[in-house]
Amino acid sequence: MPADTNTTRSTGLHVGEVRPGVAKVDPILVADNITRSFGGLKAVDVDHVEIPRHAITALIGPNGAGKTTFFNLLTGFDKPDTGEWSFDGKSISGVPAFKTSRMGQVRTFQLTKALAMLSVLENMKLGAKAQKGENFFTAMLPWLWRKQDDEIEQKALKLLERFKLDTKQDDFAASLSGGQRKLLEMARALMSDPTLVMLDEPMAGVNPALTQSLLDHILGLKADGMTVLFVEHDMHMVRHISDWVIVMAEGRIVAEGPPDEVMKNPAVIDAYLGSHMDTDLGVVTGRIETVTAPKREKK
Repeated sequence: MPADTNTTRSTGLHVGEVRPGVAKVDPILVADNITRSFGGLKAVDVDHVEIPRHAITALIGPNGAGKTTFFNLLTGFDKPDTGEWSFDGKSISGVPAFKTSRMGQVRTFQLTKALAMLSVLENMKLGAKAQKGENFFTAMLPWLWRKQDDEIEQKALKLLERFKLDTKQDDFAASLSGGQRKLLEMARALMSDPTLVMLDEPMAGVNPALTQSLLDHILGLKADGMTVLFVEHDMHMVRHISDWVIVMAEGRIVAEGPPDEVMKNPAVIDAYLGSHMDTDLGVVTGRIETVTAPKREKK
């Protein structure tokens, strides 16, 4: 069964006026001047952003807004052109992904990364930290790591039961459905006892029958004291479970705030719907200055 979920929305997360880059009361992740370009295209151009601790934050925006690229930069899977960022008060600028994971910041992927020809249980056990059997010489002396391995297996079995994958523990990961693989990735992330869980489009490609289960599990992460940052396009999900929403468009953060307020923000409506057809989105993001065309004189 999932952990007990608390659907009460966290409030009082920010300090001062709500605006892009607003300071948070207790941020777990802080990023400054993060940029990443591909050729002549600046995919990410974030001046400042803070992620509130013990809350569920949604990172939303249209396709091509730079959300996944920003995720990759923060988690060490890509290197920015400029910028600094810290996690839990410690700088992790340029720190590779495997080290940030050991520090308590883990992520899942839009396209799941389960090892297809390993069993579900074996995939789970790979997520545990500081395994003695990973050392080449220690691996040849099983009495040194067998007890720890048994403990890791018991922890994995409990998580598989929580995520309702216990009946699949001996099946190859390749045999799982798309939604089950999402659940496996989330469960495997918890094997390392993280403090910040970053989910990249957890609902993408998921059968509607598993949607509520995934929502409950994400709420369960917060109930267990973790912080969640997720990328998502499903606005119903965002409104349902988020405490805070950050909106990206053309690589920049154009709005943030509580979900109900953000959904009414003109910049968000522009980014998704183009409600002001005579205004370029670049004007909203600040990339392009507003230019008023001169009026023609009547002859």
